[in-house]
Amino acid sequence: MAICTAALVLADSRFPGGGHAHSGGIEEVAARGMLRDERDLRSFLVGRLRSAGLVAAVFAAAATDLTRDWTELDVEFDARTPSPAQRAASRAQGRSTLRAGRAAWPSPALDKLVAEVPAPHHAVTVGALIGAAGGTPAEAAHCAGYLAVSGPASAAVRLLGLDPFAVNAVVAGLAPELAAVTELAERGHALPAGELPAPSSPALDLFAESHERIHRQEVRLFVS
Repeated sequence: MAICTAALVLADSRFPGGGHAHSGGIEEVAARGMLRDERDLRSFLVGRLRSAGLVAAVFAAAATDLTRDWTELDVEFDARTPSPAQRAASRAQGRSTLRAGRAAWPSPALDKLVAEVPAPHHAVTVGALIGAAGGTPAEAAHCAGYLAVSGPASAAVRLLGLDPFAVNAVVAGLAPELAAVTELAERGHALPAGELPAPSSPALDLFAESHERIHRQEVRLFVS
């Protein structure tokens, strides 16, 4: 079965979307001594995938419908992201990703998106780009879910000096969890924006706020 090239490009760590600057909460967790090895990392990634990852996946899937109301999707994603620091990080990545993506997949729908929401959330941007490239909701959901764990996993290697081969094995081992999240997102993506799934992750919100406060006082490797 053919796979949308856009989904592969966006999932590639070399895509210039700014993902390298974000740890997805890993830096704060590691700084608190709560993440030390690959076993801890897997636990963190599973939790992140089932909460923030599912939100990202379902909104990415919804955004492949280029007739969606972009402002409404943006507002609803905001409502599911109570941490101001996480909202800012999502928008920063969304803006960078959209800038790079529009160069690769120019589309009137993307022009409309940036006109209505100049700094859209990252998940919405991922879905819109994949939709503009002819991809499916499932491909967008899978891509967003993968990005929710691959970025933090890479950050763990840089922060803790974990074995990159072992960390890669952890990410590969998340295939069943990622498939389940993709299926849930695909199943619910056509709902009205206000009814899209909204699993919460209070710990990630609190870690993001703490990281942002500390980042203003001292140098840290990641913005978030």
